[in-house]
Amino acid sequence: MISLVYIGNNLVTHGRNLTSMGQLGPLLEQEGFFISYASSKTNKFQRLWDMLKTCVVNKKHANYVLIDTYSTLNFWYAFFVSQLCRFLKLSYIPILHGGNLESRLRTNPFLSRLIFKHAFVNIAPSVFIKDSFKRYGYSNLEYIPNTIKIDEYPFRQRPMDGANLIWVRSFSKIYNPQLAVRVLRRLSDKGVKATLCMVGPDSGDGSLKATKQLAKQLQVEVSFTGKLTKAEWIALSKDYNVFINTTHYDNMPVSVVEAMALGLPVVSTNVGGMPYLITHGKDGILVDPENEHEFVDAITYLMANPKAFNQMVEKARYKAESFDWCEIQSQWISILE
Repeated sequence: MISLVYIGNNLVTHGRNLTSMGQLGPLLEQEGFFISYASSKTNKFQRLWDMLKTCVVNKKHANYVLIDTYSTLNFWYAFFVSQLCRFLKLSYIPILHGGNLESRLRTNPFLSRLIFKHAFVNIAPSVFIKDSFKRYGYSNLEYIPNTIKIDEYPFRQRPMDGANLIWVRSFSKIYNPQLAVRVLRRLSDKGVKATLCMVGPDSGDGSLKATKQLAKQLQVEVSFTGKLTKAEWIALSKDYNVFINTTHYDNMPVSVVEAMALGLPVVSTNVGGMPYLITHGKDGILVDPENEHEFVDAITYLMANPKAFNQMVEKARYKAESFDWCEIQSQWISILE
C-alpha cells in the first residue's frame, strides 16, 4: 500500500471551509492510498509544529508528502515542510492552490526555488498557475485540476424573475466580499428586484464585520449564513439564479466549478485563473475587478436574454463534468504509483 502524508489546513471542524485536503484526501483513500493528515490545530505555530512532527513520525514509510501550497501566510508552511522533507529525503509534492503564487515567485525567488525546484513534481490545479510557473523557469509541473463528484450536484434550470445572487467563499480581503454588497445596491438602484445570500466563514481579518457594516450603510438586506456544509449550500442554491465571484485573486476555485455544475450562471472578476476556467460569454461572464457596474450589466443581460442564459448554464454544466473524479483519478494514480 502506498503511504502518503497530506499537509494543509484541516480546520473544517473549527468553522472554516472544507479545503482541498478534505476533498482530495478521502478520494485518494477510496483508491487504496493510506494517508496521515496534518493539521487541524487552530494555533498557527502549533499547526506548523504538528505538520513537521507528522513528517518526522512517518518518514520511514511515507512514499510522498502532499503539501497544499498558497501564496499568503500558508506559503511558510510549505517552505518549512518542504525543507524538512529534503533533510529527511522524503519526496514531496506541492499542490499549487494560491491564485497569487506568481507574486511569491517574483518577490521571493530564492525561497521559491528552494521549495519548487526540489519537488518530486509540482501539481498545478489550473493551466493559469502552470503557465505562471513555466514563465519563471519551472518544468517539473503537472496539470491536475481540482475535482468534484458530479453526481452530488443536481443540474437545475432556474427562472430569471429577479436577480437572486449567491456568493460562496470565506470572508477574506482577497475575495473582496464588499463588492457583492455594492452590486446588490446598484441592482436595487436600477429598479431590479434583487437578493443576496453570502455563504462562508469568517477568516478573522475583519472582512465579515466590514461587509455587514457596508450592507447596513447602503441599506440593503443581505443574508449571511456562516459556514455551510457542501450538502447545505447545494440545497440552498436552488433558491438562487446567479453566482457571483468577486475575488481580487484566484486560481481555479472549486466553488465556481460547483456553481457551474448546479446550473448557476457565473459572473466573475476576470482575474488569475478565471479566464482559463470560464470562456467569456459562452459558459460564464467575466468582468473587470472592482467594477460593480459591469457586474450589474452582466446580471441584467442574463435576465433579459433567457435563451443565452440557458445555453450558458448548459455549456457550463458540460465543462464541470470534465472535473468529475472519474475523469481525474487516473492522473493522480499515475503520479503516485
